[in-house]
Amino acid sequence: MSNRVVIVIFFLIACLSVIAQTDRDHIRRGNRLMRDTLFAKAQVEYQKAIEKDNTNAIAHYNLANALLYQNKAEDAWKEYDTASKFEKNRIRLAKIYHNMGVLMQQAKQYDKAVACYQNSLRNDPTNNQTRYNYALSLYMAKRTPARQDNQDQQQDKNGQNEKKEQQKQEQEKQDKKNEQKQKEESKPDMSKENAEQMLKAAMQDEKSTQEKMQRALQQPQRKHLQKQW
Repeated sequence: MSNRVVIVIFFLIACLSVIAQTDRDHIRRGNRLMRDTLFAKAQVEYQKAIEKDNTNAIAHYNLANALLYQNKAEDAWKEYDTASKFEKNRIRLAKIYHNMGVLMQQAKQYDKAVACYQNSLRNDPTNNQTRYNYALSLYMAKRTPARQDNQDQQQDKNGQNEKKEQQKQEQEKQDKKNEQKQKEESKPDMSKENAEQMLKAAMQDEKSTQEKMQRALQQPQRKHLQKQW
């Protein structure tokens, strides 16, 4: 057998080996790369798995994680969303929604994070980390003022009215300052001790809660992601 024939045979074997690779093969390879923190290379493997089977929820979920670790949050969200449409297993579906909640929590979109964690808990009510993240997001959603996008758009369309409204508010603010100043001048000065007591009383109720929430918000959210499958 000539060398040329041997080379052709090995080439055909190599081609058949590539063709024979399944979506699961690419997922396993991607998972190994993720463990080695080679996120970009893992992304390629998961994309190859999706090319083999676009309905593979695990491939979409793992791809989303790889993208998220590369700070590609928008692309990661799309993959999580796709995975949620194909996944039938409730435990895995809960993990998908959990990570979607983490993503929204990082973006400080707490209302959306709450909705994601609710979906996660509907599928797996036993996950304590999800329950904790849900409570934290719910707390932050209540503390975060609602966005007024529609009102802002209307004000942008009418700049003159906005300017007049600002002038009116500034005038009202100045009038209140003048009124308050007059009241303060008519009252005796508060002692330093009384002021300190009032400040302590006002802060005492929320002190414990504030400290707990501050510590929680300082924790990196990535470590709360559900891991690869």
